[in-house]
Amino acid sequence: MKYSTANEWEHFGFAEAYISDIQKINGDFLMTLDNVTIHPENSKNRDIRQMRTNGLEFRIRDGEVTDLTEEGFKLYNPDGKLMEVHEDRVISKEQYNEVLKSFCDGESCLYSLKKEGDVYVFEIDAGNERTYTLKVLGTRDTQEWERFLNQ
Repeated sequence: MKYSTANEWEHFGFAEAYISDIQKINGDFLMTLDNVTIHPENSKNRDIRQMRTNGLEFRIRDGEVTDLTEEGFKLYNPDGKLMEVHEDRVISKEQYNEVLKSFCDGESCLYSLKKEGDVYVFEIDAGNERTYTLKVLGTRDTQEWERFLNQ
């Protein structure tokens, strides 16, 4: 049995959810995630506790990537002296597919998902030890998964 919800992204916990796939299908942005927490407030959660699932398909209708930024960082020596400064780097549209596919390495995970108006903001810890901010504009979101797992 497949479970499905619409516009309930806030009833899931995406912190530490691993990215297994990212696709653009028929104009929709689709991200498949493992280790997603399903909160008790979720309309499909008949239990009174948090559950978990793997293989959750998070779909953003009419999804369009509007921004992808590699976050900068500062490098210090053991004495606390600043050695290097790396500024934020905005990824060009031509590189979107390459960078997004690199997130499907089995090591990249989300550490937050927020919504700002019609824009979904994904904070991603990538397998290359860098952090990215991905912004996707869309009209609505849906979530589909196969089963509930114990937390």
